[in-house]
Amino acid sequence: MTQTDPTAETSDSPDTASDPAPETVAEAAPEAATPEAADTASAPSTTPSPVAVSPFDPSVYGGISDSYTRAQARVREADKKRARTLGVFVTAALLVGGLLGGTAGGAFAIWNLSSRGLVTPGVQSPQTITVNAPAEASEITAVAATAMPSVVTIEVAGAQGAGSGSGVIISEEGHVMTNAHVVSSGAQEPAIRVTTSDGRLLGATVVGRDILSDIAVIKIDSEGPFSVMAVGDSDALNVGDETIAIGAPLGLPGTVTSGIISAINRSITVGASSAPGEEDGQFDFDLPGGVSIGQTISLPVIQTDASINPGNSGGALLNTSGELIGVNVAIASTGGQGSGSIGLGFAIPSNFALRVATELIESGAASHGLLGALVTDASSVASATVTGAYIDSVTPGGSADRAGIRAGDVVTRFNGLPVTNRIDLTAQVRVLPGGSNATLTYVRSGNTYTVEVTLGNL
Repeated sequence: MTQTDPTAETSDSPDTASDPAPETVAEAAPEAATPEAADTASAPSTTPSPVAVSPFDPSVYGGISDSYTRAQARVREADKKRARTLGVFVTAALLVGGLLGGTAGGAFAIWNLSSRGLVTPGVQSPQTITVNAPAEASEITAVAATAMPSVVTIEVAGAQGAGSGSGVIISEEGHVMTNAHVVSSGAQEPAIRVTTSDGRLLGATVVGRDILSDIAVIKIDSEGPFSVMAVGDSDALNVGDETIAIGAPLGLPGTVTSGIISAINRSITVGASSAPGEEDGQFDFDLPGGVSIGQTISLPVIQTDASINPGNSGGALLNTSGELIGVNVAIASTGGQGSGSIGLGFAIPSNFALRVATELIESGAASHGLLGALVTDASSVASATVTGAYIDSVTPGGSADRAGIRAGDVVTRFNGLPVTNRIDLTAQVRVLPGGSNATLTYVRSGNTYTVEVTLGNL
């Protein structure tokens, strides 16, 4: 999330000053003279030298009405020519789309064919993606043009501050998935306004927040249908896959960056935020030398080097098919509060985020698994011989106790995923809803055991 800067809004005002009318009038001036003058010009001249004629002489200039009539005739003729060649342009667009493949192919149908009349009915919204050379556009261009209508900018104003973030449209009715810290403002409900990619300003209300996953859902106060983001499978990702991030860093909507997936099955600990505009403060990282602030939560994340900055929170992390694979949540920084991206960005996996968002829409709350054990990092225990999550104690009658797990065990895998510390285990347990079954691998007295555990409900 980024702080609102009212002075930055004025920089876009010159873009609205263009008007096609002056171009139409200017084309009328060089028009040929009247038919009588044309006949005269074709006859043999008996004058030894041309005589200067006033530009306002009737033989040269027929008045504003005649000029406008001739200009309109030229426009109609140009429209006929465009109609004859439209098939060529459509074919070219389809060829480019076919080369890029998938849903991204349709991204290049972005030409704005409009009337050349003096008045255009309706509201023309600004376009956020411009393609100057469609034949040379990249795959990233296609992904951005396809996904951009499903990404919104969110402005939040509350008693404890104001700020902005991003969101992803997940239903035609206008449900938007974002981060819980983007739309939090203490005890009072904040005033929320959404800006769509085509420039519409719409109000919105909070449907539900889930602090443990940092996922929230808001509902746009307007009838749809809205453009829904296509969702990919975040469990099928590989390190090195290309990624595209879309959001509003530092209040700059429609910003597109690209990179790769740097790591999967990563887990981070951040501080639960209660007010907007505190991404760099409350959303702190347990980095070497860092200090966590307030209550902390553990999140499973995708790590990417696509540039993510304050204000990208809640925005989309996409694959090369234009599908959502993650919800951008935070960045790591070495420069303290207010610093920008250093290539360490994190996104909540789409499978987890969408599961929570669906539960928020259906019931207003989300479910999370509970293991029933206190854990710490095995690397901090002198007697530990392997990295993992060291079991300090188990809750009598809890899930871990029923599965036979005891204090002193070191958990090394959960549902087949590696566990290197307490954050990994906590984050992966929270991904599953309460009541889920999972497999847990642990080391005890030099032996490795794998058991099935039924999680409780947090």
